[in-house]
Amino acid sequence: MKKDKAERLKFRQTAVKAALEAGEILLENRGKRNKIGYKGEVNLVTEVDFLSEKAILRIIRKNFPDHSILTEETIGQRRDSPYCWIVDPLDGTTNYAHGFPVYCISIALQKDKEVILGAVYNPLLKELFLAEKGKGAFLNGKRIFVSKTKKLSQSLLATGFPYDIRTSNENNLDYFNKFAVKAQAIRRAGSAALDLCYLAMGRFDGFWELKLSPWDTAAGILIITEAGGKTSDFSGKKFGIFSKKLVASNNWIHREILEVINS
Repeated sequence: MKKDKAERLKFRQTAVKAALEAGEILLENRGKRNKIGYKGEVNLVTEVDFLSEKAILRIIRKNFPDHSILTEETIGQRRDSPYCWIVDPLDGTTNYAHGFPVYCISIALQKDKEVILGAVYNPLLKELFLAEKGKGAFLNGKRIFVSKTKKLSQSLLATGFPYDIRTSNENNLDYFNKFAVKAQAIRRAGSAALDLCYLAMGRFDGFWELKLSPWDTAAGILIITEAGGKTSDFSGKKFGIFSKKLVASNNWIHREILEVINS
């Protein structure tokens, strides 16, 4: 029992240290002339993505050299281990590159394909969201919970658009149009990980998005669940981190969101 508790503490400390150090890198480099590359027509990556990732991976590897790592910007590290760290060193890269102040670092730990730890850090507001499976969700050490809004018509929703919006018919514009006349309002801020955390603390009431990746959602879905919220795919089935379509809510409006999506 003591060994297990000490191990969990080390997991948590590693995630927090990595997130905070990466956050400092983002702050130190904001506003500078960073090199920008493109992974698609509109999907960009900056050198700061790689600097942040390098710092995170160094801390993880130092503490857990035998663990696997799945990360957005570089080829992951696969090990014969039940543990896998899932990392987005800069969620909201386009925002960061343009100086729009909405971005974060997302770090999750999976054990036997189940997420057991999630940390999301917003360095601009110094907001550290943290959750451990079965232990609740926290913002800077204070317990957080989802909202109690009971109707979609009174709800503030969040969403995002895929990077192939110019070339794919599955681009979320149809869903956006449906929700625009059903919800109180919709926000599209450009960082799915932060959207999910803001839902977990009640700033948003619901969220939907498609064509997501594990590093977008792994930490956030645990934080939402531990805050009393609900997640599913578009059909209402259990959401896994490799699922591409996510619905998340405060639980109260989940059914209404699914009805709109499937109408």
